[in-house]
Amino acid sequence: MPSFYGRGPNVARTAPVILLLGQAGHAGGMIGLRKGTVGLRFAILYAGVFLMSGIGLLALTFLLAAGGRSSLPVGRQPLTEGSLDEVYQRSRHLQEQLAEVNAQHSRQLLIGSLLALMVLTVVSLLVGRALAHRTLRPLRVITAATRRISADNLDQRLSISGPADEVKDLADTIDGLLGRLEASFAAQRRFVANASHELRTPLATMRASLDVAVAKSDVAQQTLTLGDRLRTQLDRVDQLLDGFLMLAQAQHSALTDAADVDLAQLVAQAVTDLTAGIAAKRLSVTEDLRPGMSTRGDAALLARMVENVLDNAVTHNEEDSWISVETFRAGAEVRLVVQTGGGVLDQRDVDRLAQPFERLGADRTGSENGSGLGLSIVAAIAAAHGGRLELFARSQGGLRVSITLPSVPVPAEARA
Repeated sequence: MPSFYGRGPNVARTAPVILLLGQAGHAGGMIGLRKGTVGLRFAILYAGVFLMSGIGLLALTFLLAAGGRSSLPVGRQPLTEGSLDEVYQRSRHLQEQLAEVNAQHSRQLLIGSLLALMVLTVVSLLVGRALAHRTLRPLRVITAATRRISADNLDQRLSISGPADEVKDLADTIDGLLGRLEASFAAQRRFVANASHELRTPLATMRASLDVAVAKSDVAQQTLTLGDRLRTQLDRVDQLLDGFLMLAQAQHSALTDAADVDLAQLVAQAVTDLTAGIAAKRLSVTEDLRPGMSTRGDAALLARMVENVLDNAVTHNEEDSWISVETFRAGAEVRLVVQTGGGVLDQRDVDRLAQPFERLGADRTGSENGSGLGLSIVAAIAAAHGGRLELFARSQGGLRVSITLPSVPVPAEARA
């Protein structure tokens, strides 16, 4: 049976193509492994392994084919001297035809093999992508579940079910970490709440003792002055403890007494309560309180949130300045926006104001008024009600405070 594979020239034509495919596969694999996602890197790795194996198998096939020899059948008929030249010429012609056929079949086999290799490489890339996607599905579930867990819902767990493999071990490890974080956060909040509550008793005793001491008729003026200073400091400590209790309640307590609360009514009441402070600084207050701006939550906490925002706008404002208050609906949310005048602020400093005890400095806080917990309490109350607090430094100067909360759906007859 004659061989249909050529010899040296065909192998020489095949080698550069195989080398080029190998280099392209290696370069593509390196680029994908460096820049792609884990699933893409797995897919490229699978396709690269298949490509290298196919190239090696193709090269081995051509090397083995190159070692075959073509032969012609030799007849057993006696040869005469006159027919010897004719036999040689016929044999040479047959050899040339056989070499041409071998070369043609070798080219066809090479082209077919390369096309098949390229098609199977693409197929292996797609199959590898699908396999990598399926293999990494538990990791995507863990990532999505972990992103949903924050400091406000540390009681949630991944609870990944499945065989006891590396993915299950990772999920169990994250659940254990969440459990430790939940216990640590809960202990911290209980400590703050309990310490604030326990300190109220000795604080009240100190204030009562001070009032009794300064109420005596033979007390010197110097002692009365000192008593006034101490009473001022005791009031500040009492305000600080009240802020601690409110912050702990907003961060830790469940909203058991939820009801529909109109933000516009809370704003109107807070502005009325702050009339004295507004008049003392000669502030101009502009209100745009649209009706029906209701959210669902704890009325006492929401009232404290609005009061803190407006008190911050009055306390940390300049004299003869202004305050703008508006409530409006944005889709499925209601917003309370409070803007104040003043100097130009740095947005990086403003971003820190939602953290406890963060201030903008003496030029804005004025004196030692305030405990530095006002906006952090606002942020905690908003987060407890499924909302958010946003602080912006106005380009014209001053501060813009925006509180966004889920709205209560408006009945159809009310919209009409």
